[in-house]
Amino acid sequence: MSHGISWWAIHRPVATLLLWIAVMVAGTIAWFHLPIAALPTYDTPTISVSANLSGASPETMANAVATPLEKQFSTIPGLAMMTSTSRLGNTNITLEFSPSRDIESAAVDVQAALYRANRSLPSDMKSPPSYRKVNPSDAPILMLSINSPSLSLSELNDYSDNLIGPALSTIDGVAQVTVYGQKRFAVRVSVDPDLLAARDLSLPELAAALKTANANSPVGQLEGERQTLMLQANEQLKNAAEFSRLVIANRNGLPVRLGDVATVEDSVENIKSGSWIDGQRSIILAILRQPGANTVATVDAINAMLPRLIAQMPESVEVKKLNDRSTSIRESIHDVTLTLILTMGLVVLSVMLFLRRAAATLIPSVSLPISMLATFALMYWLGYSLDNISLMGLTVALGLVVDDAIVVLENIVRHIEEGMKPWDAAIKGAGEVAFTVVSISISLIAVFIPIFFMPGTIGLLFHEFAVVVSLAVLVSMAVSLTLIPLFASRFLKPEPEAHTQAAWSRWFEAGFNRLLNGYQRSLAVALRHQRWMLLLTIATFAATAALYINAPKGFFPQEDIGQIQATVEAAPDISYPALLVLQQKVAKAVLENPNVATVASSLGSSGNGGRLFITLKPRSERKNMAKTLASLRQTTGKIAGVSVFYRPTQNLQIGGRSGKSSYQYTLQAVNSDDLEAWADKLKANLAAQPIFRDVTSDSEQKTLQAKINIDRDRASELGINMQNLRETLYAAYGEREVATIYAPQDSYSVLMQLKDSARSDENALAQLKVRSSSGNLVPLTSFASVERTAVTTAINHQGQLPAITLSFNLAEGASLSDAAREIKAAESAINLPGSIFGAFAGDAALYQQTQTSQLWLILIAVAVIYVVLGVLYESWIHPITILAGIPSAAIGALLALQITGLELTFIAMIGILLLVGIVKKNAIMMIDFALEAQRNQNVSALEAIRDASAKRFRPIMMTTLAALMGALPLALGLGAGAELRQPLGVSIVGGLIFSQLITLYITPVLFLTLEKLENRGISIKPIH
Repeated sequence: MSHGISWWAIHRPVATLLLWIAVMVAGTIAWFHLPIAALPTYDTPTISVSANLSGASPETMANAVATPLEKQFSTIPGLAMMTSTSRLGNTNITLEFSPSRDIESAAVDVQAALYRANRSLPSDMKSPPSYRKVNPSDAPILMLSINSPSLSLSELNDYSDNLIGPALSTIDGVAQVTVYGQKRFAVRVSVDPDLLAARDLSLPELAAALKTANANSPVGQLEGERQTLMLQANEQLKNAAEFSRLVIANRNGLPVRLGDVATVEDSVENIKSGSWIDGQRSIILAILRQPGANTVATVDAINAMLPRLIAQMPESVEVKKLNDRSTSIRESIHDVTLTLILTMGLVVLSVMLFLRRAAATLIPSVSLPISMLATFALMYWLGYSLDNISLMGLTVALGLVVDDAIVVLENIVRHIEEGMKPWDAAIKGAGEVAFTVVSISISLIAVFIPIFFMPGTIGLLFHEFAVVVSLAVLVSMAVSLTLIPLFASRFLKPEPEAHTQAAWSRWFEAGFNRLLNGYQRSLAVALRHQRWMLLLTIATFAATAALYINAPKGFFPQEDIGQIQATVEAAPDISYPALLVLQQKVAKAVLENPNVATVASSLGSSGNGGRLFITLKPRSERKNMAKTLASLRQTTGKIAGVSVFYRPTQNLQIGGRSGKSSYQYTLQAVNSDDLEAWADKLKANLAAQPIFRDVTSDSEQKTLQAKINIDRDRASELGINMQNLRETLYAAYGEREVATIYAPQDSYSVLMQLKDSARSDENALAQLKVRSSSGNLVPLTSFASVERTAVTTAINHQGQLPAITLSFNLAEGASLSDAAREIKAAESAINLPGSIFGAFAGDAALYQQTQTSQLWLILIAVAVIYVVLGVLYESWIHPITILAGIPSAAIGALLALQITGLELTFIAMIGILLLVGIVKKNAIMMIDFALEAQRNQNVSALEAIRDASAKRFRPIMMTTLAALMGALPLALGLGAGAELRQPLGVSIVGGLIFSQLITLYITPVLFLTLEKLENRGISIKPIH
């Protein structure tokens, strides 16, 4: 290595320094330009399709609309999941594509499928199905409330519909702007059926009169010799007062005005909807992002546009921002950045303890900022972002990047202490350990090879983590073989006399020497009892398997970003006034909770329920998420007549199925007849288990309907036309749009139905009269009767099969593995038939998939490292020695997770994966030194490994302590977003502590044992 990279760096200091200075400048610039995000881009491309057929039953929507569309969509390549929900007059289909599918090309295929399906859809659909590139289960990234003390809600709604909504929709990253509590202006005509009948008028005739009275058709123009005149008839009727004076008919030579038979008022389109902010009536806009869009960048663009929009509205209009998802992301990135700085300080301190000199400490410490800045530059070049995952990787990397520098510097210092000049010591010391440094770095990067090629959402999430850590390790390897020898050759001096050293330095060195002497004595004992040590090695394998099997497992740590979505659900046949009272009670109770800051309440999206968007107080002023949820459940659980289901908002949202609770389990069957009954049985069983909370189903309860049984023979005798009958019923009870007001800024509806007292229950049908073919008004009751029946309000499909999804939350301390076990037990307890099959959905489905991939991930990583080490050492045996310490690291990690009460999530498994790369470092340093002594000094294997263990003890302890300090801030769980990072830190800290106690003894014993096997011809030796 005399003319290797280290020799070149020492002899070309200016070139070396300039190159690294350029790297640092590029990294600094990149740091300020890297985008900020919660997580790497992981979104599954999702498209939502909506179709409407006014008045159609859920069964009609499912059979005549959903099924033809699903058949066309099923042929689209890359479609991973298709779910649909059909309700009265509406079908929503969610299409989830594989992560490799481009959302734009998928949208083109969806549009083509809609075109093909048009011929199979009902001919009376007024508008074709539409689609949006949006995940319907994703929470809004920002909500805006609009209030004014002087403007009506309908006026405020105009600003939301015509100014704010369209403007925000043009921003890159915004998929949809949804208005909650929409209050579009409308004229409402409430007809008195008795007054109408007294003037010999029917509802269809009244509707026709209103439609023709406000027509907006062109009337032509006058053409003269010199001039053209445009013809314009009377202007349109614009408000209730003008409509009330409208003549709708003439009876007995007298005009009948609309006000004679109906109450006409200026109102709104939907009187059964509303939204409130902390109890104050408001218009709320919820902004949804496109799949893959950067939340922070999108919110920043919205914030930049808002002042211009506010300037265009009256000064009395107040626009308030709510549920800003970017706030938690910024806080998390800020706190993890502080963690990064703290980690850097701890790593430098740990190096200082061992080297005890400022110059010796600063030399390896330069690898920290250089490695970080170079990694920032490479991240910017690769299009990555500063997010929780990438910064978590950088934090862990801080404890790893200094390892190579420590190994190089420690070997150089050893030669200087033996009397060699710093220049010569730098060249020789760096050359001796160059292979060791390369081995440590390459084998550590090899750990991530399985992640590089991992498909799906998990691969997208952690690919960035693997790349970032790998880049940092590669840069640190280059720094260690260039800058460290360069600085050591010029700034290192022989160690001063002991009496001139600081007191703390002498104290630490004395303590370290005692530790080293104790290790040497205990190692001698271990080497005399090699069989016992081999049994201990085997025991670590067995203990690892047992701990893994029994560990509580989950998919992804539940984050506390300070936001909760709640679904309020009442009886299926509840009226809107009664629902409004219950909704306001729930919202008030939630707002009074000491953990809650604001509550956005909305009614109208569901017939028997509403939604709450809850923003919690800052972490320092409230309890944690689990205790907050328990407090909210206790508070709202006392409100009679309503159920409230809570779902903490998460940055990671898997799948497009929107559930009332966090996790879903879907039951399917080819025949839907018994599906609902068995789903209810399973739901009841799970609700009785203590580990489940908020158990509910998307199979909406049966609601009541008034079924009109028509005596067709009697109706024929009376001259009743069925089409005329349906038109009369729809005009009476369907809130029919009978006319349109065309205003300069928008168009508004004129809505007609019977007055409230004539629509209270089925007895009011006696007041309704239908025009017969003879011209008489015939009472409905003369040829029809009414009975109450129960009907399903929603029909759900998954992959074209009927499906019912159960949603649930978990009690504090319960895991998804516990839930999976209890669900299987519940299915056995109720004797679920084989014709009905169930599977997890959403996050829980990905958890189930990762249970197999986690184990394979570790096994593949070990196999890859074995291949890499085998290639580096040209040996079949030595890689086994190096890898034998991995089970001890896994034991420490699993025990640490259990002690701290954390689940074995995929984040924790990444920590164990990192341990595979970290713990083998100890063995590499010992075995490299022992092999070198055997080859060059011709000593026995026992003497070589004993000497290697003693001389490598200091760098082993230094690098382990540095790695420990790198993970310790993560393990402490400090700051926003700590729930995501803590399992990684805990698993690394626990694994390092336990493996350090074991591998220092196991590795020498295995080295000797495998050397004996090799000498007996068991191994295939390389040919020299």
